[in-house]
Amino acid sequence: MSEQEFLKNLEKKLWTSANKLLPSLDAAVYKHVVLGLVFLKYISDAFELRRQELTKAFKDPNHDYYLGEDADEFINEELENRDYYTEANVFWVPPAARWSYLQDNIRLSIGTPLPLGGEFKGAGKLLDDTMELIEKENPKLKRILNKNYAQLQIDQNKLADLLDLIATIPFEHESLKAKDILGHVYEYFLGQFAAAEGKKGGQFYTPKSIVNLIVEMVQPFRGRVYDPAMGSGGFFISSEKFIEEHSGKIGDISVYGQESNPTTWRLAAMNMAIRGIDFDFGKEPADTFTKDQHPDLKADFVLANPPFNQDEWWDASLEGDARWQYGTPPKGNANFAWMQHMLFHTAPTGVVGLVLANGSLSSTTSGEGEIRANIIKADLVEAIIALPSQLFANTQIPASIWILNRNKPQKGKTLFIDAREFGHMIDRKQRSFSTEDIETIAKTFHHFRQGEDVNEKGRYYAATIDEIAKHDYILTPGRYVGVAEEKDDGVPFEQKMQELTKELREQFTKSHELEGQIRKNLKVLGYEL
Repeated sequence: MSEQEFLKNLEKKLWTSANKLLPSLDAAVYKHVVLGLVFLKYISDAFELRRQELTKAFKDPNHDYYLGEDADEFINEELENRDYYTEANVFWVPPAARWSYLQDNIRLSIGTPLPLGGEFKGAGKLLDDTMELIEKENPKLKRILNKNYAQLQIDQNKLADLLDLIATIPFEHESLKAKDILGHVYEYFLGQFAAAEGKKGGQFYTPKSIVNLIVEMVQPFRGRVYDPAMGSGGFFISSEKFIEEHSGKIGDISVYGQESNPTTWRLAAMNMAIRGIDFDFGKEPADTFTKDQHPDLKADFVLANPPFNQDEWWDASLEGDARWQYGTPPKGNANFAWMQHMLFHTAPTGVVGLVLANGSLSSTTSGEGEIRANIIKADLVEAIIALPSQLFANTQIPASIWILNRNKPQKGKTLFIDAREFGHMIDRKQRSFSTEDIETIAKTFHHFRQGEDVNEKGRYYAATIDEIAKHDYILTPGRYVGVAEEKDDGVPFEQKMQELTKELREQFTKSHELEGQIRKNLKVLGYEL
């Protein structure tokens, strides 16, 4: 079975089954219930796979771990040595936290003694205890796992059924690694939850095609990568894929992030743990503006999709903040607060890629026009990309990508890209960029960086700061790229009109015939028109 077919079948099975199991739970709660169990299943599968490898090694005379001919009596004891697992970057799972133990005991009656001590106090409590045990044994996972299953008071049988469903996820495929399968399941569920939650979903999920486009343009393959509004960590995952595809080393980047929502902060940390990426998400989930977790960070790449037009962000402590180098942002809209926060944390040769609502391109209210003009005059705006509608599952607000660069190769110039006609509909509601779309836009941007002429009417235009000043520092791409010229098909106007009027005449005739038929049918039913 092909990778795509395998993953599609997996998606359909999981989403359909999961919705049947917990229809009463709100999507915002449900995502943490499901993703916590998916993560637990992955840890357990990786652990069991390592056990199988070790068992084979203990019996292999040619392996360093060979235990001798009479090894059987020692194997079980050796398999409980945690060092064998940690040396292979596999999380150690104690006996009372293993998936098989969970499945064997999650349907017990309340008060029944558990095989490894204690008594059964409910499916939720059993899961909470499991997560607690795994966190205790693996410091990297401290404060990451979801431990409130009992508090949610989900029906016992429903929770057990959900566990059985998650148990059917096959983390094995001939050409896919277990972490890639889990990563896909994670991204798929996050996308589905974003759609289900509506506007709130945007707090933790950025559409994959937007992430991939920014990553292909910015190329964060070496250095410090920072996302001050990281959600579930989508930019970091895409960066890892970018590095792998370009033969780089994942150790060449260090990841920094911040997120205020505690449950989403944990999702991001799980996402990193799955892929073995070292990360620093600060001491705690916290507000980026008032409790900056990385005050001294100067990143090589800053990538983010902050909340659009965020109104409740201001705090009195932010008055005169060092981050407002280009002007104090309005208290009723955080767009330029996010931008200036990101610029403040950018190294002298660093690049920023962020997604903002289109209002940021042209607004002049509450000093926004002046802040934008100051940023343009500082020669920081490298490119503006107008995005098509329906890319986001959770908002219809038109959006654009800003590429800011503290060390632009093309001084005094900004590339405007009108990408509103790019993309294709993946369902009735949502659009996505194809691999070819991303490649086309990214290649054009890199050609521009190299000093090539990329101007194409209706799509691309490299403008000077003087030209932008003539437009009052408004950055709407349509003002610069113009309208694409329509190609002359060579058919004379008279001939076109004859053909069109003939077609219209035929349609009128058909319309009269249909009208007559409708009148006739109504008359049969006793109604006259």
